[in-house]
Amino acid sequence: MSDDISYQPIGIIHSPFCDIADMPIQPAGALGVAGTVEIRPELAAGLTDLEGFSHIILLYHLHRAGDAQLQVTPFLDARPHGVFATRAPRRPNPIGLSVVRLVAREGTRLHIENVDVLDGTPLLDIKPYVPEFDEHPAERVGWLEQARGAVRHRRSDRRFE
Repeated sequence: MSDDISYQPIGIIHSPFCDIADMPIQPAGALGVAGTVEIRPELAAGLTDLEGFSHIILLYHLHRAGDAQLQVTPFLDARPHGVFATRAPRRPNPIGLSVVRLVAREGTRLHIENVDVLDGTPLLDIKPYVPEFDEHPAERVGWLEQARGAVRHRRSDRRFE
């Protein structure tokens, strides 16, 4: 098995957030924030029927994250945790995930809401959000139990640059 893996962005995510500091840290904290996704023209056929979904999953490259850290202090806690027990961007593979509302499609441009992504972020993939596939009642949420509800008001800082 080869360790060499490479991906080419399929598009770019545009948002009102030009600076990492003071951004929402999850889509739940970005309710109503509008953005767009520009898909490469040669991939237009891949968007067929996407407008039938109210929400989509964006997978993207966290291009402004600093070097990977295996222990991080996340935005919602003052204690360090293993990076895989957080959604922190300083990961061995800096891949981000956001579930956003799909407002409209105009050709290769997607209008979205609840965007918590830095402007100019390279998009790796899109998947439809399907409640039957993607909703799972959680029996436990680990260290985040103490932070329930805080995500709507917490903003980012520069700790992961």
